[in-house]
This record gives sequence, structure tokens and C-alpha cells, in this order.
Amino acid sequence: MTREPEVSPIGEAMGWVARITAIGLTMFVPGVAGTWLDARLGTKLLGPVGLVAGFVVAIATLARLRGGRSRRVP
Repeated sequence: MTREPEVSPIGEAMGWVARITAIGLTMFVPGVAGTWLDARLGTKLLGPVGLVAGFVVAIATLARLRGGRSRRVP
């Protein structure tokens, strides 16, 4: 039986900071990119589509993070 190395509390916190930052950027960047493209192309659809797409991907990522936790049997 192999033992997994223990992670320090700071290391675990940094891992969560990275996850939260990545999810926040996943929600924000597509909307900004869509708005920028709207300004360049003269459209009004890509900004809202980017926001919705970013939100959907972020929710899917959160669901995957939640589903990835192992369940402990007492």
C-alpha cells in the first residue's frame, strides 16, 4: 500500500486559490473577448454568447471538482 505524501495547509490553500482563480477567469475572459470582437466586427452577439459560454464551462468545472471527491466509507 503506497502512502500519498501529506500536503501542507499552505500547499492545499494555494491549490484552492489556483482552482478559484481559474474558474473566475473561465467566467470572465470569454465575455471580454466576445465584447472585444463585437467592437471590432460591429456585432452585438458575441459578448453575451461569451458570457453564457464562460458561465456554462465554469459550472461544468465546478461540477467536475465536486464529483471528483472521493467518498469515505465510515
